[in-house]
Amino acid sequence: MESSSFAHRLAISGALPRLSAGMTSHVDIGFLAPLSGQVESWGLPGLHGCRIWESWLNDAGGLLIEGRRYPVRVHAYDCGETADEARKGVLELTQQYDIKLMMMLGGESHTAVAEYLNDRRILTSTLLPTDLSPDQPYLIAPSEVHPVYVVTGVDWLTRTRPDLKTVALCTQEDAMGLPSLASYRAAFKAAGTRIVNEVRYSAEGGDPAAIVQPMLDQNPDILCWCTSYTPMVHAMTEYAHAMGFTGQILSCTFDHYHLMVEKLGQVFMEGVTFQFPDFDDPALSEKAFFFNQPKAFYEEYNAMYPGSWTAVSWEYAAILDIWHAAVEKAGTVRPISVLAAMKQLGHVTHAFGDAEWWGAELFGIDNALIGDWPVVSIKDGKARIVEFGSVPGWLRKYGEALRTEMQDLGQMWQQRLTRSVRGPEFGARSV
Repeated sequence: MESSSFAHRLAISGALPRLSAGMTSHVDIGFLAPLSGQVESWGLPGLHGCRIWESWLNDAGGLLIEGRRYPVRVHAYDCGETADEARKGVLELTQQYDIKLMMMLGGESHTAVAEYLNDRRILTSTLLPTDLSPDQPYLIAPSEVHPVYVVTGVDWLTRTRPDLKTVALCTQEDAMGLPSLASYRAAFKAAGTRIVNEVRYSAEGGDPAAIVQPMLDQNPDILCWCTSYTPMVHAMTEYAHAMGFTGQILSCTFDHYHLMVEKLGQVFMEGVTFQFPDFDDPALSEKAFFFNQPKAFYEEYNAMYPGSWTAVSWEYAAILDIWHAAVEKAGTVRPISVLAAMKQLGHVTHAFGDAEWWGAELFGIDNALIGDWPVVSIKDGKARIVEFGSVPGWLRKYGEALRTEMQDLGQMWQQRLTRSVRGPEFGARSV
């Protein structure tokens, strides 16, 4: 670690050449994420948020690098849900533009292009820290530490509702669902809540009756959708309502929850708990908050893209905020220098306040930012933050239990590397 820190200090101090000399007149950022398909709600709204961030920054003059300002341009490619599209997208973006930051949702799409991006030392962000591994030093998760933060929802719910004794879980079998299942397993076991059923279904989705009915048959106090995709969250919630379920529903995300409130009623949706707030939440105004003007951002977003706010509407923009601060501190857009500046910004923050770099225990590298994370519950038809739970605090108590569950589901970084298959060779990079 000492040699790494020394290299970082050299990078920031200017011992390495700065790219700002001879830069073009703007800075290119890549956005490689699903803009269509069942995962669209975790890609396209994030691009909308980036457009607002891009406009705000450029209206203020752009990036300030060594006394000169540079506008930023965000270039997007829809990688859908396939590895082939991710490969096509990374080639198009990197061959057409001089990408200084590549933003991705992560998962299978990142696996398909990880080697290509790493070989070219392109600083890349993911919303899935389970993509991280020691052989990917330029991959970072500074905004979202999915799925580890879901433990805060379980912790709050089981503390405030001690009458909830049993839970039934379900998840899709992919890089989003399985780590989430491991985290929920660990959190419920730590809380002493008995898991009465666990249903796994195809990553492409499935019949909600075939998934939810076996869960209901065990008469659980809690139905937990883990990190199911939005169409399945809605379909499974509707099925539970149709079957007369009156217990607690817990989910990592609940995008467009207002549609379910309108369709199923406030009474049924009261108390549904998840992890992503609306940014007009009063609790955010009282929080040490790194994100730039959350309420103003939320209002402009909804004015420009009505009805499309989701869990990721702000997350990619939050990554850009952190990257922006690091670029201006380093005085360059060179990836190694920007990454070093991120690690040594002094008072480290992420979207919801104080944070720390973490991950070696679970991902083999400390490239994820963890701190407090909000727990959200629907009250009178509106999502409201009920607590900011400490992810580091939970990990200090139960980190070993989480590693055990990750190991059991084959989600530790060593296991992922062992079974990874090298993708088809990319063509030569155009210059």
